[in-house]
Order: sequence, then C-alpha cells, then structure tokens
Amino acid sequence: MTTRVLIADDQPLIRAGLVALMTATPGFTVVGEAANGEQAVALAEQTRPDVVLMDIRMPVLDGIAATRRILDAPTDPVPRVIVLTTFDLPEYVCTALGEGASGFLLKDTPPDRIVSAVSAIAAGDILLAPSITLRLIETYAQRNRVATTRPRLSLLTARETEILRLVGFGLTNGEIAHRLVLSEATVKTHVKRLMAKLHLSSRAQAVVIAYESGVVTPGGERDSP
Repeated sequence: MTTRVLIADDQPLIRAGLVALMTATPGFTVVGEAANGEQAVALAEQTRPDVVLMDIRMPVLDGIAATRRILDAPTDPVPRVIVLTTFDLPEYVCTALGEGASGFLLKDTPPDRIVSAVSAIAAGDILLAPSITLRLIETYAQRNRVATTRPRLSLLTARETEILRLVGFGLTNGEIAHRLVLSEATVKTHVKRLMAKLHLSSRAQAVVIAYESGVVTPGGERDSP
C-alpha cells in the first residue's frame, strides 16, 4: 500500500529535498507541497495525506497552528503529523506533540531515518526519535509541571496507569509486553483505552501527559519497577 505524504516547509531547497527523498522511495507518493501553514491546511483537506511532514516556523500560519487545524478537521482517517524542524527547543516539541503531532525529527536527521520515521508513523507504531524527544520533554516538564490532567488520570485503572508510565519512558508495545509479561495485543488494547479516557489522539501526547502529570518523573529510571 502506498503512503501518501504532504510536505510543508517554507524553505524551497529543503522542501525540494524532502520531495525528492519521498518520491524516490518505493511505497511513498508526495501528494502536495506547501510553503506555509495555510497552504498545508488547505492541501491536507484536498489531498487527504496519510502523513504530513510539517515545519514549525513558517509564514502566514506556523506549523503548530497548522497541525492543530489539520487534526481538528472532520476528516477520516485523520492524517498523522511529524514535526520536522531545525529548532529543538522543548517548547516547540511539547506544544506540537500536545496539539496531536505524532512525532518529532530534526532536519539534520539522516534521510534513511526520515523514511523509517514516516513508515513507522504511517503504521501507527512508535514515538519518533525517543532519545531526542524524551530528553526535550523532560526538560520542558521540569519547568512546566502541571496538575490539570490529574482528574482525568483517576479514570485509569492501575494497569493502565502503569502502562502510561512505560509509554512515557518511550517503550514500544512489544517492550511493555515483555516487561509486564503480557501479550502485545493486550498491551495495545490497554494503550487504546487509556488514550480514549484521556482524550489523546497520539502516543506522543501520552508521553507529554505522563511527564506533565507526574506519572513519569524527569530523570527517572526507565527500568525502574
């Protein structure tokens, strides 16, 4: 099956490079190019991409606002957004992921890893670049700890809270299944349920919630019991 990709970046050279990369990769087709966020929103509605590669800093409408509008649109299925930027500031990352973006990559990411990331997100699998993303989320959470999600967290079962903690550490469903001695299908069901209870649209949002709510402590041990 072909993955349909929309590319939004205000720099023509970078946009052309991403288009060339995706076009040259079997299994991908580029359905549109946008030079600003407003164009990205319009093209997402017209072309119904599976994945949007979204720059953050763009004229007319920035990538975060564009992501919000694309994910709020009444489309089915909703496209997945990967934030691709030169700016690795935690505020950018967490705001974008909080708006529903499925992952985050820096523009100096090697081409093969960009392709792998698009494939993974299109399949709904894992949070991208956990070594980068989790570090930035930890930094952000240390400065911006909030308790607004605590009431909703009370809706989770003990098992769901435990799985949210492991998701927060960046573990995949397979790794969580191994850790808790469960089937991967069971873990996937728990993840779906906790995301529905917390009104989350992406696994990345679950990571942000885990840190902001204190389920995961910045600097905590990934392998802690």
